[in-house]
Amino acid sequence: MPDMVNIALVTVEGDLDVRTVPALRRRIDRLVSGGCRRIFLNMAGARYVDSAGMGLILTELRRMRGAGGLLSLMNVSPQAYQALRRMRVFDYMPVSRAGERRAVVALDPSVLPEWRTTFRVEPASLREARERVGELLSSLPFTPDEVFDMTLASGEALGNAVDHTCGGGVLATVAAYPDRVTIDVADCGEGFELPDDEEPPEAGPFSERGRGIRLMRLLADSVSIAHKSAGEGTVVRLVKLFDDASAVSADADLRA
Repeated sequence: MPDMVNIALVTVEGDLDVRTVPALRRRIDRLVSGGCRRIFLNMAGARYVDSAGMGLILTELRRMRGAGGLLSLMNVSPQAYQALRRMRVFDYMPVSRAGERRAVVALDPSVLPEWRTTFRVEPASLREARERVGELLSSLPFTPDEVFDMTLASGEALGNAVDHTCGGGVLATVAAYPDRVTIDVADCGEGFELPDDEEPPEAGPFSERGRGIRLMRLLADSVSIAHKSAGEGTVVRLVKLFDDASAVSADADLRA
């Protein structure tokens, strides 16, 4: 059997209307039935959404929520955005306009984290590692949907590190700053450098990890890969900005 897909990007071919809805519904239903819990609808080619399209969005959103997952829309055109706003879709799901991406400014080296915690990730304990990251993120000023997305992105990074590198040598570090959280996943295997503004490779030995990077970039505000400052291996860094740069605090027992 094929591996379960945790994250999927589904492109809407043309307008989201009575003609395109049946095929799109079948694609989404197959993903959900297969265990997918995070779906992005790429609306870049859709300039119009009719009542059938709205029905699809709301029905699949309810289904995903009921299964403990999340559906969101991306690259929404101005025309479709206005229709979705009138239907109050934004109250129930994440929606991003075409060309919309948050700019992540590099951290000033003089800014210290409010707190930081590091733990080893064993290959047989990936679930526990994902849950630990989720607990730490839940202590920060994020919505439940943002915690869901960043936990999923972290799980992708952790899984890649364990599967493609050195197994037992993976470390995860979660650090909270005044305006963001950073999650570093460090391994001891062979890797490649990839700044946040560069696309991952389409072919070659690292193309599989490149697909994972694209998926993580759907969930986080920034994803980059760099060589370790000391020793062999690479560090995947995920960044998520706070909507409100308020004071960061967390329970001490949670981080211990």
